[in-house]
Amino acid sequence: MVKYMEKFALQSLFSLLKIKPKDIQLYEQALTHSSYAHERNSGKKAHNERLEFLGDAVLELAISEELFCRYPKLPEGKLTRYRAVLVCEESLVKVANFLRIGELLRLGKGEAASGGRRRPSLLADAFEALLGAIYLDLGLNQVKAVVKELFAPLFKELAKGTLLHDYKTLLQEYTQGKFSLTPEYSIISEKGPDHDKTFVAQITIKQKVFGTGSGRTKKEAEQEAARLAYELLVKN
Repeated sequence: MVKYMEKFALQSLFSLLKIKPKDIQLYEQALTHSSYAHERNSGKKAHNERLEFLGDAVLELAISEELFCRYPKLPEGKLTRYRAVLVCEESLVKVANFLRIGELLRLGKGEAASGGRRRPSLLADAFEALLGAIYLDLGLNQVKAVVKELFAPLFKELAKGTLLHDYKTLLQEYTQGKFSLTPEYSIISEKGPDHDKTFVAQITIKQKVFGTGSGRTKKEAEQEAARLAYELLVKN
């Protein structure tokens, strides 16, 4: 019965992705967190971290090409900023929630009990792993088609100027323009067990601390620190 339910759920996912997969195991791996594999001593090939690494790269390429075609007159710096906003964790979570990835994730008992199905970093990583699976299974053109379809609402938000800001990019543009310097990020503390950590990031500019932020992931903590630093600098 469980296997049947998993198959049914995967078919629903494939319908949303508008794909006809060949190798189902790739997609099962993409939806398997390392905590699940470790509980079963399944090894590195049984979880999604390598697929996530690959998916991150093909997503960036697909978004870059779409931006290049949509905005033929924009300079490289603006395109880079737009891409950063589209591929940031918050944007990926929006897409992951549309695909109901949280319901499909295979998690270890501890990860599931601590709210892993709703954790932004896990959802974003699993979505990127799915793109990695599509790339290996069906090729780059299929990944591009999937990304174009799924990110259409985000491109509309981008055009309206309502998409969530990527503060790390905004801060870097500001500091390079004003100080000819790039902000330096450091993780100054980590608290909690491995499955439920809280990270604290700090930003320094010209050896002065401008922002400190916390989050469930290092990226999230850095974004929060960047937001505080950016708002402080712009107000002044």
